[in-house]
Amino acid sequence: MGEIELKFIIDESTSKQLWARAKGSKLANGAPRVRTLRSIYLDTPEHALKKAGIAMRLRRDGRRWIQTVKTDAQLHGGLSQVGEFENPAPGGRPSIEAIPDETVREEIVQQTKGAVLQPVCETIVRRQAGELVLADGTRVELAVDVGEILAAGRSARLREAEIELIDGNVGGLFEVARLLFPDGGLRFSELSKGARGYLLAEEGLVDPPLAPRNARQVALRADQTTEQAAREVLRSCVEQVAANMVVVRELDDPEGPHQLRVGLRRLRSAFSVFSPAFQGAEMARLSDEARWLGQQVGSLRDLDVVADEIVGREASTHPDEAGLSGLAEELRREAVVARGELRGCLPGARAQVLLLDMVRFVETRGWLDPSDIGQTERLAVPVPEFARQALQKRWKKVAKRTEAFDTLTVEQRHELRKELKKFRYATEFFASLFRPKHVDPFLKRLKKLQAVFGDLNDAATLRTMFTEGHSPAAGDGALQRGIGWVIGASQARGEISWAGARDLWLDLRKADRFWK
Repeated sequence: MGEIELKFIIDESTSKQLWARAKGSKLANGAPRVRTLRSIYLDTPEHALKKAGIAMRLRRDGRRWIQTVKTDAQLHGGLSQVGEFENPAPGGRPSIEAIPDETVREEIVQQTKGAVLQPVCETIVRRQAGELVLADGTRVELAVDVGEILAAGRSARLREAEIELIDGNVGGLFEVARLLFPDGGLRFSELSKGARGYLLAEEGLVDPPLAPRNARQVALRADQTTEQAAREVLRSCVEQVAANMVVVRELDDPEGPHQLRVGLRRLRSAFSVFSPAFQGAEMARLSDEARWLGQQVGSLRDLDVVADEIVGREASTHPDEAGLSGLAEELRREAVVARGELRGCLPGARAQVLLLDMVRFVETRGWLDPSDIGQTERLAVPVPEFARQALQKRWKKVAKRTEAFDTLTVEQRHELRKELKKFRYATEFFASLFRPKHVDPFLKRLKKLQAVFGDLNDAATLRTMFTEGHSPAAGDGALQRGIGWVIGASQARGEISWAGARDLWLDLRKADRFWK
């Protein structure tokens, strides 16, 4: 038996509003049932079940005790899919022999090796739950849980909302989420209650510390199809975006906007890379919306880079030039304003819908097009074959941009920079399919060449910010000198870097093309 649900972390205000929103949407089938649930999670002293990806709990619901085993848990973008097996547990006593599925029962016997199961953690929640019915007949259960987690003498508050599919279309979960989270308060849950309990027992936390999320390497296998690989790559991109949307909202760390913009760019690059296998109006719309959000993030990211990495660097190197430190402080003040504006944008309806729609697209195979007769065949192509074709295609686009390397204009250099970035993303997407000893030297050379274009882009960003946009130095001679200083320094750095770019390109061109 399987369980499919969307899970969210919610705050106190949202926990009080969700059922009112459900009733206002006319989807609620009667009033929610309110009950107290006590769940005890069991494992061996060495946590053998957790290591095997198995969760076993006893739950008291009213006067009844129920034993539940969950296996093969997958949690992507808040969408949880897990195998679930239940049986009565008279007196609240665990019984491996009572597990109804023979395969699961034998697996637990093998993993526990006769060790006594003991409580690891406990949750006590007040649950408001009831059924919602969509226009197409899809039925879901909305559950709002408020309570606490107990483990190792510690306790922590818990507030979660779960939208579980009872019958019908998985996409209905996302339709309900749109109604319940019209703006603000949308944060996917990345851990189950049991996982939070283990974390509380082991580390005293119920959530890993909030921090910017870098791109995680996608572990593809040679036996996967193109569609399976595409889903893994897109999941990686969406999860990076979702995590960093929360980081930007809650932390001042400048790495948050940086990684959010990277995640959005990786997502759009992934759409482009896999477009030979699938494309359509929805993918194009999501790509356009990701571009829009990237533009909102870009304003803050550019200010952070200029203030801390470019002007700040010059100010540290030349402390006697007052205009540099003053300019850095003025830009940081502007960054505070830009951060506030972005924080107002991210919980808004447009960004929230984009987040839900990205997850829906990936997890419900939103690329399927019944009218595309050849799509099934393209999706079934072994991913190593697809990867070689995709990388060769990207390489040709890069090579075409370098045909007149020595005479490239500023605009042509900019276009080459974008092609190199797309090629690097594609290389990283498929890297696990090839031997590291072949991929790593190539990537190292590619990154060196990209660093040159990074210096050129810094110079272009400064020129745009200070000559085409709003200048913070109006009427202030010291700040004007600072602006002139950093523009000149960045231009010089860019030209010095560009002087070695041709040799770096020739070095990359001579490198072994690992995908062939």
